[in-house]
Amino acid sequence: MKIENRQIYSESMGILKNIYGPGAQFRDGQYEAIEAAMTRKRTLVVQKTGWGKSLVYFMCTKLNRSRGQGMTLVISPLLVLMDNQMEMARGMGLRCAALNSTVKDKDERKQIHSDMANGEVDMVFITPETLMKEDTQKLLPQLRIGLFVVDEAHCISDWGHDFRLEYGKLGRVVSGSFSNVAVLATTATANDRVVADLKKQLGDDVYISRGPLTRESLHIQVLQMEKKHDRYAWLLDNLPKLPGTGIIYCLDKRDCDYLAAFLDNNGIPAMSYYSRNEKEENKNDEALAAFRGNRIKAIVATVKLGMGYDKGDVSFVIHFQMPSSVVSWYQQIGRAGRSLKDAYVFLMSGKEDREINEYFIRTAFPEQEESEQIIRLISDADGISKSEVFRRINARRPRIEKTLYFLEKEGFIRQEKIGTKQFFFPTVRRYVYNGQHYEAVRSIRRQEMEQMERLLDEKGCLSRFAVNCLDDKEACSCGKCANCTGMDIFPGLTLSEASRQKAAAFISQQQVPIEPRHKWPDGTNIPKDKLLQPGICLSKFGDPGYGELVRQGKYPPKGMPKRFDEELVGKSAKVLREMIDTHHITHITCVPSLRSNLVEDFARRLAVSTGLTFVNLLEKTPAPEQKTMENSTFQHGNAWESFHVRQGRDMPKRVLLVDDMVDSRWTLTVCGYKIMDSGCEQVYPFALADTSHWGE
Repeated sequence: MKIENRQIYSESMGILKNIYGPGAQFRDGQYEAIEAAMTRKRTLVVQKTGWGKSLVYFMCTKLNRSRGQGMTLVISPLLVLMDNQMEMARGMGLRCAALNSTVKDKDERKQIHSDMANGEVDMVFITPETLMKEDTQKLLPQLRIGLFVVDEAHCISDWGHDFRLEYGKLGRVVSGSFSNVAVLATTATANDRVVADLKKQLGDDVYISRGPLTRESLHIQVLQMEKKHDRYAWLLDNLPKLPGTGIIYCLDKRDCDYLAAFLDNNGIPAMSYYSRNEKEENKNDEALAAFRGNRIKAIVATVKLGMGYDKGDVSFVIHFQMPSSVVSWYQQIGRAGRSLKDAYVFLMSGKEDREINEYFIRTAFPEQEESEQIIRLISDADGISKSEVFRRINARRPRIEKTLYFLEKEGFIRQEKIGTKQFFFPTVRRYVYNGQHYEAVRSIRRQEMEQMERLLDEKGCLSRFAVNCLDDKEACSCGKCANCTGMDIFPGLTLSEASRQKAAAFISQQQVPIEPRHKWPDGTNIPKDKLLQPGICLSKFGDPGYGELVRQGKYPPKGMPKRFDEELVGKSAKVLREMIDTHHITHITCVPSLRSNLVEDFARRLAVSTGLTFVNLLEKTPAPEQKTMENSTFQHGNAWESFHVRQGRDMPKRVLLVDDMVDSRWTLTVCGYKIMDSGCEQVYPFALADTSHWGE
């Protein structure tokens, strides 16, 4: 231990022993990081999960407050992480508060602001989004801040793995609002490239605390299973053999829900956890409470539960799909074995992994065409509302949001609140698309994905391979992974026939509900008597079973005709039987196409199988393909101009409206509206496959 300031050391040791007992000692590098943050102003801590990075800023806060200095402001990315951190900080006698999206009550928010301004709290945990809000920015000049902490600091680097866009603004905050404040940045996952970028963003004279990253408690095994139902079966066979409770990571929200339901239905208590809307956030609270209380075997989560979550007895982490990089994977498996001698890690991979990860890489940055359209729109209007941008640009809302963010971050546009709306204005900075940098980052991320794929085939120590990817100079063989021991923790491809059958049956039976839209794109209500009824989508496009059959029918091998398999007809008839009987549906119609009779052929065969009457109610006029329309305004407008009710048709009272694919639901919504506007009482939508983008 290197000690340069005896007073800080003496005070720190006194606090440590008072809290943890007379035998307490700092871990290697902890004290040096504390002293650096107290004296050198800019400190970067890159240490493995469980090393005690939080203790560094807790200790600095205790020291600062004992000297009458300002509070600590901690940028923390996850609400669940904040809860962990606040619990630990209060255990050290610190007065804490949190500012995030859950603090909705104006009086509560006002009280927290008052406590911060009056110095009545020692530490405040705040999300980057809340830090950037107007009321917080107005508050900052009134605060005495002794330490500014950026937790999960790799997120402020373009070279780090993607997480939250608002993190990208923190580099400017560090060099702007907090240029004269001590800054501490912490992360468990940063390679040399990210460390260099963080050092550049933090400013001159940065003290770097960087230690070995090998996690001694982890037993790692790779499981390459292309088929989803094989992974389901493996989990069903082997989860009961694992001690304690753990986390199963999925790339997609839908997979979280499906897998949790499958396990729970088969006697293994499990719940899903991912970014939900406010109405469903209580489901996350329930899942987390059950997980904390060890009332479920596994929590099935996206990366929303990935960073910093501290539950010491997590005994296993399983990746249902391959993450996009070794860095991301190693960060996530850091949830396991924090206070256990042994914990188990299983890395699964399937055929869908690369497609999903490539989608995330491809959409990480704005496209040039979208950027130029938006900058031209804002410049020509010299001030335009966000809602008007959504209405005028043919791109998905998340992509427009991302493009606006990057244009603002790079100084080409600025935001201003006028009344209740946010308006965008051009700045004097000449617009230049930063495509070379974006492509460089994409290239690096594709290399990282290939590195992840090499891990799947690695014959040497899996842990050493991972920490080498993190540029750990002290990488060594772990002696515990399946490659080091020469033995699998559990057999990889030995699956019981019973579990195989249960998995295949469950996946093939999954349907996606088609919820009716209630509002037009401009926000006005669709009349209640013209709303679609709740409908059914048979599968997720390309999923094992029926989703794959749909793919084969729509995109057959060269030389084969487009036609949906008779098995899809039989399954659809079976799925629809209850709906048809309950609601006394008498007729079937379909969404027409100018390019093929694929859907009509299927609908006619479905009519025969169900005993309903097929009737051709709709026609289509030439228009761009609906799949080229990217947001609600354009999707609705294109569908409205494309589809019409045929003249002279007698309208049945209740009709089943069939299409092959459903994504935005605007085609079904418009077709259903026009059918009902012509005299039909109720329209029930049905589609063979959902093609919407991945949830997360």
